[in-house]
Amino acid sequence: MDSARPPVPGVVHEAPGSTVRLRPVTEDDLAMLRRFAVEPGLVGLDWAGFRDPAAPARRFAEDGYLGEKVGGLIVQVEPPGVAAGYLSYLQGQYGGRAPYWEIGIVLLPEWRGRGIGWRAQALLCDYLFSHTPAQRIQAGTHAENAAEQRSLEKAGFQLEGVLRACEFRAGAWRDGWLYSRLRDDPSPL
Repeated sequence: MDSARPPVPGVVHEAPGSTVRLRPVTEDDLAMLRRFAVEPGLVGLDWAGFRDPAAPARRFAEDGYLGEKVGGLIVQVEPPGVAAGYLSYLQGQYGGRAPYWEIGIVLLPEWRGRGIGWRAQALLCDYLFSHTPAQRIQAGTHAENAAEQRSLEKAGFQLEGVLRACEFRAGAWRDGWLYSRLRDDPSPL
């Protein structure tokens, strides 16, 4: 990284041996996003059946995945300079005037378990807190997804509680766990 330029908040995290970078979606990333829509099991427990494989290209043409209230960024790992996954953000609102962000992540299987997910989620939080007035960022996960629970905790999130029967998956209603990070919570980066 060029030391003459200050880093952009929430875009890059360097650690010994690797750098995690968040960047906008490019046309080259659409193949990976199509895979997430049509490959059973690629997104782990979040598989909810086949989705429209042309939707990523339509969304990219609409706004490059950089919408004001819903969007996403690519998680890139350097070296080797490849896309490792995708982070999404969706704006919600509590009480009519309290905007918040809901974030989610999916990494390709070969990049899981390497400390990339928590770093990417922490970067996204820092980025959103730097560029939007939201006080709260939240993320949900499955009760059985211990790896994502650890990732969220490393990224500075705190468990708030169980959302009972909030998701229909694999033929049954399932509970979810809700985590949050507030603007005043310390960043782990």
